[in-house]
Amino acid sequence: MLRHRSAGTHAAHLLPYLKPGLRVLDFGCGPGTISMGLAQAVDPGEFHGIDMEASQIEMARNAAAAGGHDNAVFHTGDVTDLPFADDSFDVAHCHAVLTHVPDTQATLAEVKRVLKPGGLISSRELIGAVSFVHPDPGDRGEMWETFANLLAANGGHPQIGKELKRVFLDAGFSDIQASASFDSYGTTDDIDMFYGVATGWFFAPNTVEAAVKHGLARHEQFEDWRRMLDRWKEDAGAFAAIGWGEAIGRKS
Repeated sequence: MLRHRSAGTHAAHLLPYLKPGLRVLDFGCGPGTISMGLAQAVDPGEFHGIDMEASQIEMARNAAAAGGHDNAVFHTGDVTDLPFADDSFDVAHCHAVLTHVPDTQATLAEVKRVLKPGGLISSRELIGAVSFVHPDPGDRGEMWETFANLLAANGGHPQIGKELKRVFLDAGFSDIQASASFDSYGTTDDIDMFYGVATGWFFAPNTVEAAVKHGLARHEQFEDWRRMLDRWKEDAGAFAAIGWGEAIGRKS
């Protein structure tokens, strides 16, 4: 799923604000699939990506080298303790990061520290409540609810996409521009990818055991959901969509 993301599809709300020469931070950049387009948009400006997973940073560095993005530098680190000076970036971007970070305001305070006065913060985050698969045999809503509850049990925020405007305001940003969009899965390749992600993570033994441990679902429910997802994948009308909220704010 990460390989299918790009700046053009997953940071489209931010691209009009980017121009050559800007200094950009991509926090929680993962393997850099979105980063490459952002780096290209501000070239010859500096682009910095940071992620806590060293394996992800290695992939991002390889992608930058393969794509000739000489202005892109990637770091392993923690977004709540950024290795950058105050007031040093024009733009800070993240995608599906605040969804998973337990202390949202601490994260935003650190990002705000490294932004220049007038600098922009941009985020695109999950709205679990509007995400869906179709056709729905009637029980799959509980599967989505369990997924959201698992995120919450791990300190995440499965609906934060619709809350971003308020979250940014509470963090002291101004001139908030909020919007929403969907990632859609309708082609055969899309359906295969969505199915693969769902079966590879949601139905993985450690995920199932975590849900059972927290009292969020029973083993029998996971077995039923897996059979339903198998039938969904083979349905000629299979379609899925994930909802996202987007916001851009300015440091005063």
